[in-house]
Amino acid sequence: MSRDPTERGLEIEQAQLRGFARTVAEVEWLLLILVVLYLFIANPALARSAGVLAVLLGFAAFVLLFRYARPFAKHIHFKLTLEVFAMLAFLTAVLVASGGVRSPLVNLYLLPIVTVALALGKRAAALVGALVCACYPLVGLLSDGAESLTPEFGSAAVGVLAPFVLVAFCTTLLVENINMAKTRIRALSDRDELTSLYNMRAFARFAEQEHDVASRIARAYSILMIDIEHLKTINDTYGHEAGSRAVKLVAEALVRLTRSTDIVARYGGDEFIVLLGGVDKEIADEVAQRIRNVVFATTLEVDVKMVRIKVNVGAASFPDSGNNLQAVMAAADRSMHKDKDLREPPKGKLVIQKR
Repeated sequence: MSRDPTERGLEIEQAQLRGFARTVAEVEWLLLILVVLYLFIANPALARSAGVLAVLLGFAAFVLLFRYARPFAKHIHFKLTLEVFAMLAFLTAVLVASGGVRSPLVNLYLLPIVTVALALGKRAAALVGALVCACYPLVGLLSDGAESLTPEFGSAAVGVLAPFVLVAFCTTLLVENINMAKTRIRALSDRDELTSLYNMRAFARFAEQEHDVASRIARAYSILMIDIEHLKTINDTYGHEAGSRAVKLVAEALVRLTRSTDIVARYGGDEFIVLLGGVDKEIADEVAQRIRNVVFATTLEVDVKMVRIKVNVGAASFPDSGNNLQAVMAAADRSMHKDKDLREPPKGKLVIQKR
């Protein structure tokens, strides 16, 4: 099981694309309605011609097919690409029939450009922009003939198409900034502010995934619960800043002592929780002992004193300690408190050394 945060980002991106794909159908209907209204108001006779009616009905059938039959539902990028190409072809055919590049409908080329910039990114937007730039002289050629492609036509084309390119560029920049902000927000929503470890919301998600996989393929996983001894006394004696540094020191030690595939999270206050994927109880106990030893070897420097930090660690494993995630976590918590009762010195006592 991959626990890379980017995997979650990809899943969210796919969900956003599916939502956007539904919106594209509404954009297509809007495009069709605008074209129909313009044709029936500006040139009713043209709107009733067989060629134009065929183009309108063909595009309407395409929209209905992609809206309700949903072909390529599992290939969203491909589906969106086809729909954008269909919009371009539809607009080009309508422009050829309704006055060529002089038609005000030419501004509707902005719709596929903005659509692809929002949904598919910078490269796709550049490609669609290039296609629009190619469609513009094609419309002039088909509607007015080759003699219309003069230097004056080229100058006019630059004036018309330059805003389209600018809109595509600005839209892609805006989308990139929004996506970067969303990535940061997602990362922050999964992380503890003090230690940068996962918070319990993220831990619960990863742990449920691990449990589902372990249940299907009959493999073990382990949970460690870790508690810092006498953190309240450190806070009361040396201040909350010293207590925060103690929490961060333990967090750093946990990250060093676990694999990159393990999940280390702050449970809350002075407690941490670790998910060891594919690890049985015997190995989990070894990891727990290493954590005790390494943390005890770590000292917190406060003024001229060195405060020795100690932790209590409890380990439990699936399926030996329980047949569901909650049972394994509860067993690890009980094991941690048992370890605390065995190791805890007289109440409030800290190990302090002078430098």
